[in-house]
Amino acid sequence: MKNYLPQQYKSTEDLEINHNYLKSQFDDYEEIFNKIKKVVIKGDYTLGSEVDILESEFSKLCEVKHSIAVGSGTDAIFLSLKALDIGVNDEVITTAFTFYATVGAIVATGAKPVFCDINDDYNICIDEIERKITNKTKVILPVHWTGRPCDMDAIEAVSKKYDIAIISDACHAIKAQYKNKSVGSLGSASCYSFHPLKNINVWGDGGMITTNSDDIARKLKLIRNHGLVSRDQCEVFGYNSRLDTIQAVIARHLLKKIDFITNSRISNAKYYDTNFQNIKEIKTPIRNKNLYEVFHIYSVTSQRRDDLSAYLIQNGIDAKIHYPTPVYLQPAANYLGYKKGDFPKTEEICNSIISLPVHEFIKRQQQDKVIDLIKNFYS
Repeated sequence: MKNYLPQQYKSTEDLEINHNYLKSQFDDYEEIFNKIKKVVIKGDYTLGSEVDILESEFSKLCEVKHSIAVGSGTDAIFLSLKALDIGVNDEVITTAFTFYATVGAIVATGAKPVFCDINDDYNICIDEIERKITNKTKVILPVHWTGRPCDMDAIEAVSKKYDIAIISDACHAIKAQYKNKSVGSLGSASCYSFHPLKNINVWGDGGMITTNSDDIARKLKLIRNHGLVSRDQCEVFGYNSRLDTIQAVIARHLLKKIDFITNSRISNAKYYDTNFQNIKEIKTPIRNKNLYEVFHIYSVTSQRRDDLSAYLIQNGIDAKIHYPTPVYLQPAANYLGYKKGDFPKTEEICNSIISLPVHEFIKRQQQDKVIDLIKNFYS
């Protein structure tokens, strides 16, 4: 089987208005190279001092006691579950509308993913969570999709009622807040991604886990690095999920720009929202004043979605679909026994959702082009 990613990158590189903004994001690469030189001179490539500093800075950003840097956002979810001793015969409740990594991390522990449908805001339906709880349920795993926080008060109420832990997939949600609290400070742990197209990204893969629990933090620091207390003492058998020091340098470089990144995306999203109000074929989620959304992705639902997507791409706009086939209908999930129709709202959204470039380098005239093309399509 060939690596499909190079061709995928190539397929969109000539589009005028692109989801991929990495050339602009790292046009100051010479400055980053100079910072990386210090790592090369020191030779501390694995969990070096820059990782410690990044963890401290990330903790301040998320208003938490502990941040633990790991190899990817997927590892962040997997290791957080393992830190709570989740494994075979356990069940983890999560949303039916998410990227495959959320579910893959659950499955990798040996646990069973149990899905809930979503609401119009694309986030997990709280009423369904309680209906899905069994004596095997150990964790509720909400996903703050697109960087829009879930209803954490309601989820925490269910969590306390049944004594079930909460681990959040916050991979889209760096700097997102629920009622003026960082989503990273809520629940037992929250999991972030530094994938190249996330709001804070690195030159490869990376992730971060935030928690206010001393016990969970200690377990995570052990199991991300083979269970080692020191070079010569292994307390538990763990995994290899260490954030490279070079990646920590890049993450720290971008962390200094997080306000610009976040504020630009919010501004761009509001501009789309305002201009889509009068296009009846486009429906935007209702914005909630209690939520601070950070718009890793800007998604709306649309009539004749597939035709609209093809039209935009034909006219140089990198329209994407997140996700055309829900995770529970993927071949990997066949063994779980779900079928089409099990989650009606998820399937409705998957058949109508479209994502438009919203990143910090989009110019107003480029947004105007996207908006005008959509108006023209429906007229």
